[in-house]
Amino acid sequence: MSNAQVGLFAMGTVSHNYLEFSLLPNGDGLELVRAVANIETPQSSVNGLNMVVGIRPSLWASLAPNDTPPQVHDFASPLTGPDGFSMPATQRDLWVWFAGSSISQVFDASVGIIEVLTPYAALAEDLQGWSYRQNRDLIGFIDGSANPSLLEAPDVALVPPGTPGENGSILLFQKWLHDLKSFGSLRTEDQEKVIGRTKLDSEEFEPEELPKNSHVARTTLNQNGKELPIFRRNTAYGTPTENGTVFVGFSSDQYRLHEMLKRMSGIPDGTRDALTYYSKPLTGSYYFVPSINSLRSFADKTEFLTFEN
Repeated sequence: MSNAQVGLFAMGTVSHNYLEFSLLPNGDGLELVRAVANIETPQSSVNGLNMVVGIRPSLWASLAPNDTPPQVHDFASPLTGPDGFSMPATQRDLWVWFAGSSISQVFDASVGIIEVLTPYAALAEDLQGWSYRQNRDLIGFIDGSANPSLLEAPDVALVPPGTPGENGSILLFQKWLHDLKSFGSLRTEDQEKVIGRTKLDSEEFEPEELPKNSHVARTTLNQNGKELPIFRRNTAYGTPTENGTVFVGFSSDQYRLHEMLKRMSGIPDGTRDALTYYSKPLTGSYYFVPSINSLRSFADKTEFLTFEN
């Protein structure tokens, strides 16, 4: 039985770095995947540091067709709602996420992986994330209130055992830019209507009081009377003058991730997520996060990243 990449569920880390790579012109996807698979050991905790690797879905499918969930797809084109609001598609080939207890640790590991992968791919995104007030978004609301517990999270985030891609995960990765000034100018009561939760203690509104365009209403998916949750590992990013949220969402299937984005854009019914008037997506990619066993099956030697504790 394959094992999931452990960094998916390594909660409590305060420093993060997200790296996206695009294959060089005439680059070889197999060589890129092999290079990252050779790193010892990319999915294990090393002095509190975790590394998670995601592969472009179409690239992974070409290399491991029997280990790819059915109908998994790239973020190939923008999602544009009826009023013109659009979520951009910036699909890259490889995603690497470092999470640790110190900026120095994450920085050194990031420098090391960039050096290892430079012969195969160009760095397309280098984004540093961090925990804000432990578990709040920069807009002041608790982030991840609807997350499943760590006992339930594997069932939500991982492809079921015995199916193609077992114990892998489908990732939606986006960078959202906030307009904190505009959002902050709203009364607290109006901010809460935008989100669908109370700001202080994150109590969700009762169904009869929940605005149809609230963030909670648009991102909560139900099918046959059953909620379809995802597992979020979001962080804050940026400076005091330009900042936002790094959206890191994992799911056992891609449907719920893509449907959530469509609902936020207003595609199914013309109702757009109220939060999108104060925050806009700058990037959008899907990745398949293979199990440890699946990724290591491409390794042909061992590379060691060196960094200080």
